[in-house]
Amino acid sequence: MKVYTSNSAAETEQIACDLAATLKSGDFIAFFGDLGAGKTAFTRGLVKALAPECLPLVHSPTFAIVNEYIGKQNSIFHFDMYRIKDEDDLLSTGFYDYAVRGGIIVTEWSENIESCIPDDAIRITIEKTGESSRRITVC
Repeated sequence: MKVYTSNSAAETEQIACDLAATLKSGDFIAFFGDLGAGKTAFTRGLVKALAPECLPLVHSPTFAIVNEYIGKQNSIFHFDMYRIKDEDDLLSTGFYDYAVRGGIIVTEWSENIESCIPDDAIRITIEKTGESSRRITVC
């Protein structure tokens, strides 16, 4: 387990860039944290490091359920599970099809799919500790 302190969205992105160097296709990242904690900023840092040609496109997938960032060398599938309430909802997103496509799966609001998170997933909790400061725990 590693714990980081971030004092800005830019620092959160940099922490993600550093973590990205350890990732490979097939990895699963499960985010936990309140609204506005910085989950999308963290994802932006991952995309910056792994698929920089997709950078202008990074935003929360709240209404789309999934955003695909298909880079030249890496793909990131960014899910928002906020409105997912059960296994049927999850199936309707095509979620399980993404695992066979390769790439890195990133899920926000992972609390809603706890039973579907792989045992070897990287779990990242982002907690607000101030107006722009965050504690980021990576397990």
